[in-house]
Amino acid sequence: MKLIAALHGPGLPERLLSPALRTELARAGASRLQVNLDDADVADAMRFGPGVPVTALLSVWDADVAAALDVVRRLDAGAAAWLVAERTPLSPPPVPDGERAPALANVALLRRPASMTPEAWLGDWLERHTQVAIDTQATFGYLQHPVLEHLTESGRDVHGIVEELFDMAAMSDPHAFYGSRGDDAELQRRLGTLMDSCARFGAADGLDLVPTSRYLFGLTTG
Repeated sequence: MKLIAALHGPGLPERLLSPALRTELARAGASRLQVNLDDADVADAMRFGPGVPVTALLSVWDADVAAALDVVRRLDAGAAAWLVAERTPLSPPPVPDGERAPALANVALLRRPASMTPEAWLGDWLERHTQVAIDTQATFGYLQHPVLEHLTESGRDVHGIVEELFDMAAMSDPHAFYGSRGDDAELQRRLGTLMDSCARFGAADGLDLVPTSRYLFGLTTG
């Protein structure tokens, strides 16, 4: 079981990376914690979206949901939280526990268009679009999270969460982002193909894009 929460406001990095938070979540039964921060390391990256700006995300595995949600609410009373399924079309390379991944980790909060049924939307996103996204971008980690349950009133319009890892150069170099190797024609082809694919399931607009630094922690109760 995996819980993802989106948090807002200043002053979060110190609290989210503190041993005290890991202790609290371990007591709630969590086996693993991921922290994604929109911080100084990704300050030059693109960010946008219709929602309240997200400054951090937490991912928690195997915790008691009520206990983990209580921890989240004490961090940010207005946080949005979801129970999600996890799919990993591209597994990120391992990073030592607690170290920043050497990557721009883009997180996108997806909204399903009213014109699509849940089944059609999930099928188009997970089955058709996945390979297009991998083929048109220089990602070396790609994770998809269909929302199974909305745990808060905030974020009820979000139906999927994607995390994509890029080289840090992708913040300023579109060729590094799309893997087009300096070929402007290939860059435009990849961009057009991706945007056309995103438009088919409503991800060309109406999503929140959050650039982040990524940290993983294993948790123990001992």
